[in-house]
Amino acid sequence: MQRQHGFTLVEIAIVLVIIGLLLGGVLKGQGLIDSAKVKNIIQQSNSLSAAVNAYQDKFRALPGDDVLATTHVAGATANGNGDGQITEYLSAPQHLALSGFITGAYNGTTDFMTSAQGGAVYIYNDAVGGRSGNGLRFDNLPDSFAQQLDSKLDDGVATTGAVRATAPYTNTGSIVTRTALFF
Repeated sequence: MQRQHGFTLVEIAIVLVIIGLLLGGVLKGQGLIDSAKVKNIIQQSNSLSAAVNAYQDKFRALPGDDVLATTHVAGATANGNGDGQITEYLSAPQHLALSGFITGAYNGTTDFMTSAQGGAVYIYNDAVGGRSGNGLRFDNLPDSFAQQLDSKLDDGVATTGAVRATAPYTNTGSIVTRTALFF
């Protein structure tokens, strides 16, 4: 009789444990990367809010909406209409950058800021979930990112509070088209 060689149950169990540990480490690592991106978005929102407030303190106008922007800020390409609503969302980052409140170069007509997730970021007068006002808008966030952002800065509910989204959080990886942080 020939003797067949194979793996024992103990050897198979050890291999399965090792594979489980590796998968757990990879998933935990992905969670840490996602958490870092959310923290980066929160830091970006805090910095942009502070920049808008500093611009308003210095020039007594909102960036993008400033009727004297070309006088206040050397190199600004357009003035706003001064109505208190930042509908001139492409001018706002240019005004902030040229006045030294944020870094980057924005031409005021086609450039927009981006988030750590890669979606567009606007300083904008917007209506999300029935609320209207000046705020920050982060586009194209995965719903899990948007919910973490909402939970860390507000109430964690897509339709209430200062942080709102255009769609409910489902944690399915779908994209939330807009999350706004009002200031």
